[in-house]
Amino acid sequence: LWGIPLLHTEGDERTDVILGKFLKARDFKVSQALAMLKNCVLWRKSFKADEILDEELGADFDGMAFMFGEDKEGHPVCYNVFGVLQDKDLYSKVFGDDAARFLRWRVQLQEKGVKMLKLEPSTPNALLQVIDLKNAPWPAKKVRSVLLKAISLLQDNYPELVIKNVFINVPWYYSAVFSLLSPFLTQHQKNKFVVTRLGKSTEALFKLISPEKVPIQYGGLGRAGDEEFSGADAPVTELPIKAGEKKTVELAVTTGGSSITWDLVVVGSEVSYGAEFQPDQEGGYTTIIVKTKKISAQLEEPIRNSFKASEPGKVVLSIDNSLSKKKKSVVYRHIVKAA
Repeated sequence: LWGIPLLHTEGDERTDVILGKFLKARDFKVSQALAMLKNCVLWRKSFKADEILDEELGADFDGMAFMFGEDKEGHPVCYNVFGVLQDKDLYSKVFGDDAARFLRWRVQLQEKGVKMLKLEPSTPNALLQVIDLKNAPWPAKKVRSVLLKAISLLQDNYPELVIKNVFINVPWYYSAVFSLLSPFLTQHQKNKFVVTRLGKSTEALFKLISPEKVPIQYGGLGRAGDEEFSGADAPVTELPIKAGEKKTVELAVTTGGSSITWDLVVVGSEVSYGAEFQPDQEGGYTTIIVKTKKISAQLEEPIRNSFKASEPGKVVLSIDNSLSKKKKSVVYRHIVKAA
C-alpha cells in the first residue's frame, strides 16, 4: 500500500506502521483487521486508486477542499469547505450526475495527503481534517447519502490516517447531522471529533495549528505564495489583552531607509487599532501610519501594513480594548528589510 510492502520479509520499518493502523481501526482484533486489509487491497485494485494521482479530474471541485500547512505536531492539514455548495451548479454536480467523479476527486485529494506522509515510526503519519460548515446547505436525503458513502469509503480504506476531525463554523441545526452520523462511527472515531460553533473557529484552530500556518480566510496569517514572509525569520507573538485594557507594541527600525511590514489579527471580538512611527531623534515628528479605527474579529483576512522609515525609530501599534468587558488576544509578526 502506497509503495510500502505488507510483508516483514522486505525489512521495511514502515510495514509495522501500516499494519498497525488496520489493527487499531479494528480494536486490535486480528481477524477483523486482516479482513479490512484484504478488502482495502481489493478496493484499491477495482477503484484504480494507485493510478488516481495521474488522472485529470477537472477543477470543478477544487473549492471544496485543499491542503494547507501543518499542525503543531507536523500533521498536514486538509480543509473541507461546504459553504461552496450554495452554488447550485456545483451542488448538482456533487450530488447528481457527477457524484462518482466527485468521489474520485475526493479520493485523489486523500492520496495527495497520504503522499505527504513519511509513514515511518515516530513521525507524523496522519492528516488533520478541518471541516468548515459555514453557509453549508441543509443536508437533504441525497446529500446525506453521498456524504455517508464518502465517509465510509475513507474510513474503510484509509484507517487511522486522520488524527482529528475539526468541525468549525457549525450551525446549531447541524447537531441533527451528527446524530445521523453517530451510528456509523466507533467511539474511537468520535473521540477524534472537535466541534466548534460560529465565532470560535480561529481560536480553536490556533490551539492546534500555529497562526502563521492557518489560512487567512480562517483568521490566520498564512497566505499562499506569500513573498513577504516566506522563509523569513519572523516569529509570531500572541498578546493577551484583558477586558478594559489598552496595550502597545513597539517594532524597532534601526536603519533609515528600511521597510517594515507587519501582520496582525484579533482573536475575540472588536478592538480599536492604530499605528504610528516615532523617530529616535529627539524632536522628530511622529507619523501616523494607520489612524485609530475599530477592527473586527470577523475580518475576511488579517491586517497587513507596511511603512518605509526615512530614519531610525520605531513603529508603535496600539490595541485598545478599554470599552470591552471581554478579554481578547492579538497575534502579530513583523519583518524589517534594509534599503
